[in-house]
Amino acid sequence: MALVAARSRGAPCWLSLMARDLEAAEAFYGAVLGWTFRPGGLRDGSSVAELGGVPVAGLGAIAGELAVPVAWTAYFSVEDADDAVARLRERGGTVGVGPVSYGSGRAALVADRDGAGFGLWEGPVLSGWSVGGGRAPAWLELLTRDAFDAALFYGPVLEWGEDVPGYCAASYEDDVVVLRNAGEAVARLNSGPVEAAAEQSHDRPRWLVHFKVPDLDAARERAVAQGATQVPGPADAGRRSQVALRDPQGALFTLDRATE
Repeated sequence: MALVAARSRGAPCWLSLMARDLEAAEAFYGAVLGWTFRPGGLRDGSSVAELGGVPVAGLGAIAGELAVPVAWTAYFSVEDADDAVARLRERGGTVGVGPVSYGSGRAALVADRDGAGFGLWEGPVLSGWSVGGGRAPAWLELLTRDAFDAALFYGPVLEWGEDVPGYCAASYEDDVVVLRNAGEAVARLNSGPVEAAAEQSHDRPRWLVHFKVPDLDAARERAVAQGATQVPGPADAGRRSQVALRDPQGALFTLDRATE
């Protein structure tokens, strides 16, 4: 799969899972979501998950000595990682790692001022990758205390614009902030009750990764059979089209019933 320039500034550009056991993670997501895997190409101990030949996410192995949680991370495209980190710090965000050189680009792991973690990526992205509506295999949701306030943070950091070619646009729609890339919804920022609690709480501020499946009940049953744990939380609060799970290594993700 070829590398291409990022489609829009501030757009989600990749999903990444750092796992303790890469082979076990591949076996789990392959069984639950039907993904196949190929070598990542950037370094040993990484792979790219594909669905029907289309890239979905990157998987990597955490070094054994690092005491960091297994987690899914959403990355957003920026023109200059150093500048984006500076803007983030000015607005109360924190930096965990980077920016550091990685393959053909530079990356940083950061958090917003409420503690929701995400990644910044400066460089080319994989052709054919997408999140959001239509046939995209995944979409993103920020669970936060105040979506409008969060948009005021993310907008300047990621350079979201309104009706500006080459930039993502965020708009307030029915108490939800919707992020659009070239008019297509790619993420939602949702207000709600959140806790500044331990990592294991589903209800803490965070970026949730949603994977679409044609048969939600069957996918949930496969996940549980493969060692996942269902997690009570916002996805279960009257939304029967979603279920939140932790994989056997502890990474939180959400399954959504595909509408198309």
